[in-house]
Amino acid sequence: MSVKAFELVPAVERDLLMGDKARINIECIECCGKHLYVGTNDCFIHHFLLDEVTSSKGKLTYSAQKLLHKYLGLKKPVAELRAASALERLIVLCDGIVFLVDMVTLESVPSAAGGGVRIRGVTAFCINENPVNGDPFCVEMGVLSSKRRTVQVYMVFEDRVQLVKEVNTPEQPCAVSLDGYFLCLALTTQYMILNYNTGAAQDLFPYDSEEKRPIVKRISREEFLLAAPGGLGMFANAEGVSQRAPVSWSESVIAAAVCFPYVVALDENFITIHSMLDQQLKQTLSFRDGQVLQDFEGKVMLASTKAVYVLVPLPMERQIQDLLANHRVEEALVLTEGAQRNIPKDKFQILHRRILQQAGFIKFGQLQFLEAQEHFRKGQLDVRELISLYPLLLPVSSTFTRCHPPLHEFADLNHLAQGDQEKVLQCKKFLITYLGEVRSTEVANGCREDVDTALLKLYAEQNHNSLLDLLASDNACVLADCIPWLEKYHKYFALGLLYHCNGQDSAALQLWIRVVDGELPDCTRSDLYEYIVDFLCCTSNLDLVWKYADWALRKDPSKGVHIFTKRPTFTDQSDLSPDDVISYLGKNQQALLLYVEHLVLEKRIQKEMIHTNLAVLYLERVLSLLSKSPTDEEQLTRAREKLQAFLRESSLYRARFILGKIDNCEKLLLERATLHGKLEEHDTALHILVHKLRDFSSAEAFCMWASSSRDSAYQRQLFHLLLGVYLDRSPPAAGAGSSELQMAAVDLLNRHGEVFDAVCVLRMLPDGWSLQLLRPFLNRAVRASMHACRTSQIALGLAHSENLQLLHDRLKEVRKPIFVSEKKGCHLCHNTFSEPNVVCLPGGVPVHTHCVAQRVRDSPTKKRLTNSSNHT
Repeated sequence: MSVKAFELVPAVERDLLMGDKARINIECIECCGKHLYVGTNDCFIHHFLLDEVTSSKGKLTYSAQKLLHKYLGLKKPVAELRAASALERLIVLCDGIVFLVDMVTLESVPSAAGGGVRIRGVTAFCINENPVNGDPFCVEMGVLSSKRRTVQVYMVFEDRVQLVKEVNTPEQPCAVSLDGYFLCLALTTQYMILNYNTGAAQDLFPYDSEEKRPIVKRISREEFLLAAPGGLGMFANAEGVSQRAPVSWSESVIAAAVCFPYVVALDENFITIHSMLDQQLKQTLSFRDGQVLQDFEGKVMLASTKAVYVLVPLPMERQIQDLLANHRVEEALVLTEGAQRNIPKDKFQILHRRILQQAGFIKFGQLQFLEAQEHFRKGQLDVRELISLYPLLLPVSSTFTRCHPPLHEFADLNHLAQGDQEKVLQCKKFLITYLGEVRSTEVANGCREDVDTALLKLYAEQNHNSLLDLLASDNACVLADCIPWLEKYHKYFALGLLYHCNGQDSAALQLWIRVVDGELPDCTRSDLYEYIVDFLCCTSNLDLVWKYADWALRKDPSKGVHIFTKRPTFTDQSDLSPDDVISYLGKNQQALLLYVEHLVLEKRIQKEMIHTNLAVLYLERVLSLLSKSPTDEEQLTRAREKLQAFLRESSLYRARFILGKIDNCEKLLLERATLHGKLEEHDTALHILVHKLRDFSSAEAFCMWASSSRDSAYQRQLFHLLLGVYLDRSPPAAGAGSSELQMAAVDLLNRHGEVFDAVCVLRMLPDGWSLQLLRPFLNRAVRASMHACRTSQIALGLAHSENLQLLHDRLKEVRKPIFVSEKKGCHLCHNTFSEPNVVCLPGGVPVHTHCVAQRVRDSPTKKRLTNSSNHT
């Protein structure tokens, strides 16, 4: 996957270097700041001054000025040049000799002892770019000898060199690189790393120096790049471990350099550029007769045999943008993250976020929504950039403008989809998911209105189930923008919720009522009527309740009354007055009945007027059913049971008033009897039950009910009264029904015999009655009488026994002596006794008489203490 990472820019042209001398070739180069030194095969050093020139179009070029050239006086090519800028010296290797020349005059530097500063028999040398010596005016140098299997470490000073270490190697070294105490060596058959301070050695991997030219290149602190067999560029650290994957380059590579994050390799015909991040080949440049490749303080320079060039890296951001333009998202992201070390933190964060956002839009355009969402999230995308792709989703009031330069190439969603409606639908579903996730996060800060409005429009258009959830939550939807959108898609219930969110409850109710009445189409809720009732029930706005309750009651009184019966209590303002509600419901009997029932039976309001009102409503309901023809017996039975139960259980209604309404109604005799009972007119009530209704079980139940909260004597009185009604020999009881009443009397006695006074009953019974009929009653009466007698005898005996015990205890106390002495103290004042007169407290405790008197005076609420034993 190619990318243009570098441009090859000429630095020193052939004519400037050698003129018309065709046999002169470049052997080595060295760059120090703007100063370029070139060593040639004719033993000359050429000194150039390089100036960078940037054109109006931003293109970088170099202008070279030749300052000096110097013949070294030897007949061999200049093999190596290294600058020691702190010393203003060039370290030169020529004809196996290392010596120093002045960087300005190019003259050889004489030693302090006279003669030149020279090291002979050298095949290669390197400078320690991570020196262990703290002297800034000293350079550390590693030297390979042509005659010995050693590496010599020298200290190079301004006018002398000093051997500080000589390290033996197992084979003849061919190439060396030095970092701190670590020597990375290419031996005859293998690479190795050697710590010349500790002597520790680590073999790396084998290679054949006769077949392949070794490359040993320091690329960073304690890390080296090596040419391995099989055309691989291997990385190794000082511990001999490779922490990066190898790059695959040509078998004929002659030199390599690193310009992070790239590895630049030179062979006879090409320059190849690989990424250290993904090990892929990124760029290939044609370059014939390549001779030298070096990096100088981040500047990569190379030379053919005739000219010098600079490999200028393109700005990292431009490289990344080129990758993104070709939709190579993964490579762009890898390159961005790899470039972090070379970019200031603040600038990198801005760049990284933008690249992630661009990557997200590329993935979005490819419909790879999961990757797009992840890039948007990491890149902290302003979500409005995405919303703006969708026509009409942003509210009219939004002030958002797209980022410049743009993050993508799309005008809008239609441009992206090119008319493919399936793509449009997929993109809208993605936006729904994405907005739903970010609306409650920091991403939506400052643009909640835009996010919520866009989300509502999408929900409405797609008929999404979450539309109501959005409106039920805290939202910032723009009302004016959303109204036409919701109306377009017939989402009137949702529009009502939006009105409610904006404090326009009246508008919401009007809209919902039109839906229930069939004026507007919306099938969102089949129970919208019940929802309106609940809404009115829960609102604290009483004006709304009075305004719309009438519609709800006309629609369904039994449900509409819930507005009043299920209403919660509001503490911040006065709630609905029951009297006002009763007055309001007066024209709707069914709703009024349900409401008054609620007040009495559920809220337990204890007011005579309300109880009387409920009794009247129950009664009117019964009378209404009685007046219908034909009569619905089932409804009538239920209505009478309600009326009868209420008449029995409530004691607050005006019984005389209710009785006056049915005094002449022969169909409601049981109700009349109950009312007479409430008025303590028990004889009349029992007369109705016995003689008019002939309902003996109801008569007995009446006696039980009327005496339920009274004592047993009152209950006995009522049962005797009922027995008297049964035994009444007046004309209404005579005739064919007299035997029926007598049997009822017998049954009454036999069932409730324990209630009656047997003696009184025997006096009331006719003389001609058979004892056999009364046998159950008499048995129970005799048994009860005997039980009462024996129980009283037992109680009397127990009381007598208790009295005897108390007398015995008193006698024991009377006969018990009380000891008083001068050594014994009073329990109240703790002083000793000086005279025999004492008062004895319960338990035989003696105290002074004056102490007791004082205590009684001080505590008038306590009982006066007495001398229970009469001892003094």
